[in-house]
Amino acid sequence: MREAMAGADVGDDVLDGDPTLASLQQRVADLLGVEAALWTPTGCMANAIALMDHLERGDRFLAPAGAHVLEAELGTSAWLAGGLPAPLPHSGGPGRPTPADVTAAAGTAGPYFGLRTRLLCLENTHNAAGGAVTPVAEHRALVAAAHDAGLAVHLDGARLWHAAVALGVPPSDLTAGADTVSVCLSKGLGAPMGSLVAGSAAFVERAWRLRKMLGGGIRQGGVLGAAGHVALDGIDDLAADHEHARLLAEGLAAKGWPVSTPETNIVLVTTSDPAAVVAKLAKVDVRAVPFGPGVRFVTHRDVSRADVEGALERIGGLGP
Repeated sequence: MREAMAGADVGDDVLDGDPTLASLQQRVADLLGVEAALWTPTGCMANAIALMDHLERGDRFLAPAGAHVLEAELGTSAWLAGGLPAPLPHSGGPGRPTPADVTAAAGTAGPYFGLRTRLLCLENTHNAAGGAVTPVAEHRALVAAAHDAGLAVHLDGARLWHAAVALGVPPSDLTAGADTVSVCLSKGLGAPMGSLVAGSAAFVERAWRLRKMLGGGIRQGGVLGAAGHVALDGIDDLAADHEHARLLAEGLAAKGWPVSTPETNIVLVTTSDPAAVVAKLAKVDVRAVPFGPGVRFVTHRDVSRADVEGALERIGGLGP
């Protein structure tokens, strides 16, 4: 990846375009089954751009409870996009509302002084739900319910590549019907930075202006675009990460840890004192993070099967 970055063909993306970024953007658009895509430095910026395009002040948007846009983006949906978030229950399973939830929350048009519900923001996989996957049929049913209620749909697909590999389907199957989608090149795929926001050509034309407004205009971006190309070459490698997560979860369960069954590469352990558990793990050179009501482990391309087996051996009889 570093060799590709060093040899990247570059231009000025603010003035007349960068060829490597341009090819990356087209590649991602093709993978997602949309007209166009735009590189952004971060996933938070990608989501902010989409929400700023969809929402106006006084608008309301829906998202599954615990979604990244609700809990981990410093409220940009409200103070930059001007939208009031409304969380949806996980009635359809971890990280997944049902179409009925969407229909009920969308409601009907009220008096002029009421909030206008304009957007459904989905997340696949759902980070806080332990990397939970929304299957193709459920995704399409949620999109249909949103469109029937007059809502646009944004898909936060930071971990969409994981969902596609777990289900054995092309990424475009999981974006069908969404008006906009964001994807990440660093989570799992290993790029040093970078996400993309995608949709229609008209949306991406507006997104260029919004990215600049947010300070995301870049010059020789091909250096980072080259890393993104190498990252995309490794999508199929995510299956190994999923297998390593299953190995870790099974090993922890065998030791009596209350652990989730991972659908992708995130393993969650429930505990009343996450900080204490993380500190105990650190003493045996196992790194994890406090996460909600528990502890989160993540497997990725720099973690091998031997690493997982070694971690389980060092954890030994430690209790959660």
